[in-house]
Amino acid sequence: PAHRVQSAVVEYGYPNGHLGHLTTEEEAAFKNFKLLCADKGEYRPAEGDKPASHDDATLLRFLRARRFIVQDAYKQFADTEAWRKANQIDQLYETIDLEHYYETRRLYPQWTGRRDRRGIPVYVFEVKHLNSKTMAAYEKSAKETHSMAQTDGKTPGKLLRLFALYENLIRFVMPLCTALTDRDHPQTPITQSNNIVDISGVGLKQFWNLRGHMQDASTLATAHYPETLDRIFIIGAPAFFPTVWSWIKKWFDPITTSKIFILSHHDMKKTLESFIEPANIPKKYGGQLEFEFGDMPKLDPHLASVTEWQNGNTDFPHGPMYWVDGKGEKEIGEVKSDKIKALAVGTRDKKERKEDICIVT
Repeated sequence: PAHRVQSAVVEYGYPNGHLGHLTTEEEAAFKNFKLLCADKGEYRPAEGDKPASHDDATLLRFLRARRFIVQDAYKQFADTEAWRKANQIDQLYETIDLEHYYETRRLYPQWTGRRDRRGIPVYVFEVKHLNSKTMAAYEKSAKETHSMAQTDGKTPGKLLRLFALYENLIRFVMPLCTALTDRDHPQTPITQSNNIVDISGVGLKQFWNLRGHMQDASTLATAHYPETLDRIFIIGAPAFFPTVWSWIKKWFDPITTSKIFILSHHDMKKTLESFIEPANIPKKYGGQLEFEFGDMPKLDPHLASVTEWQNGNTDFPHGPMYWVDGKGEKEIGEVKSDKIKALAVGTRDKKERKEDICIVT
């Protein structure tokens, strides 16, 4: 029903290749990968009450991206660690100016607040909003990106902002989806996302003008946030799309293009429903969810039964957030604690925000 691009094969579709679903050979490679990372000083195993420097689910993303070839995975992991330190990525995310964060969020995929049938978060991206006027204004604004982080000086402000959005995916959305255990394989962490990309109303010239924007996002994700993409569903493809597709294949790596499904209008509803419950598909794509691009997430109803809101909150606020366990340790890939607490961070008028939002049990 859907057109699947055959430029590469999705070998490790969830849950294959994820924690709890590794073959004997993959388990051995994972053990060797951790030993190599520890030996090189890039990873510190857990010791007593002190947690490991990185959780297994995060490490496994790098190994899966490199098809369980240990040396290749180590190089990418070490490069990413050096890049994170050089740009103080944790500090960037936790202290980014809230207005800058919000401005950037409007130009990239947004979480609907819902999940697919496997528990993987569903994002929506409407490309038509990224017209030349909007992008020119953003390019100008993004030259100044305020946070408390010191960066390497080589990275444009617009990419620093994009890093913050990826951090929100791995530090807020994925741990929350992992903590929700009303799904198959509840012990397996959620470390990927699904994206519905709506390209209706986008002209040939607009596609061409957006190539840098798209390439930057893809290059960044492939290098430093590997294996965070499960699938992309492209909707509303115009008649000239085969021409555009010949460009796009050059903008993205083969593994990314292998995860792209191009849906005709006729097949859209049926195909999306095979992956996502109708209640979690936006109405404009044939589902039942009242969600428009630009909205804050419409939270999964299951959350209500496992959430204790704090400080008068009844919803997640705008801006960066992350999770901590009972000891205040940050929860990223695996969620090992019975209770996790959401903290809202970022800065407003150069004043840092750090507010307890809720506890999920």
